[in-house]
Amino acid sequence: MAAFDVRGPAVHVTILGSGSPLPDPNRAGPATLVHTSAGALLFDCGRGVLMRAGAAGIGVGALRGLWLTHLHSDHVTDLNDLITMRWAMAMAPQPLPITGPVGTADLVRRTEAMLETDIGYRLAHHEDLTWRPDDPVTEVTDGVVFDDAGVRILAAPTDHAPVHPTVGYRIEEGGRAVVIAGDTVPCSGLDALCRDADVLVHTVVRPDLIELIGLPRLLDVLDYHSSVQQAAETAQRNGVATLVLTHLVPAPAPTEADEQPWVDQAAAAFDGTIVVARDLATVTPDERDG
Repeated sequence: MAAFDVRGPAVHVTILGSGSPLPDPNRAGPATLVHTSAGALLFDCGRGVLMRAGAAGIGVGALRGLWLTHLHSDHVTDLNDLITMRWAMAMAPQPLPITGPVGTADLVRRTEAMLETDIGYRLAHHEDLTWRPDDPVTEVTDGVVFDDAGVRILAAPTDHAPVHPTVGYRIEEGGRAVVIAGDTVPCSGLDALCRDADVLVHTVVRPDLIELIGLPRLLDVLDYHSSVQQAAETAQRNGVATLVLTHLVPAPAPTEADEQPWVDQAAAAFDGTIVVARDLATVTPDERDG
């Protein structure tokens, strides 16, 4: 099944970026938007995130917050753009709450330091801009990290070694659950998040294609990302209803013919709904029996 676009009243997901570190004209960097009663929740901020958010009708001021799965460059490339636009386009101070693994606070402070020259320019030029960027950071490892308006977010450690620490997130509302896995191999923390989830958004790679290419730098990604089969096994083992394959390496063209082999590999281990992510595709949890 190819990516689809169905909106409904339940918590739902928009893929803002389905790409990887490799630049792709069809795929922005990793970023996922989860729409909830508590607002629009952004997970990771790869290249082009605000362009894709704009195409989805979401401005930076509408974001309730940013949750980072880990600090690899492709997942945080446009953090500087989020910080700048959230600050410079606001009519009053509007802090951007940022949640992520240990190390996130240091990354945010270093990003603000990198932007210091630009911050000075804008403060000098705009008389009504009298405050500086404000990006409060919460570092998390495990447990409930957000609880408001009937929406709860839980974090758990994942395994993307030697990148450490890394976390995944489970977003719950109204009996529905969406999981953002981030980059990880199968692990107990991910299993805990995925149990009976309605939607699992999972990074995947194709070892068969990567091995054919044979470049050492590409081969290196195999030991710390889940293959399509491993992601499907995680979904099946934990009773997930819909598996969304994203951060695709090497990325297929956004056509059903090119995406079908990814679906076929997942279907060999998972009997639920399979979606190959495309930028701006929206996924709504299917109705479950009972």
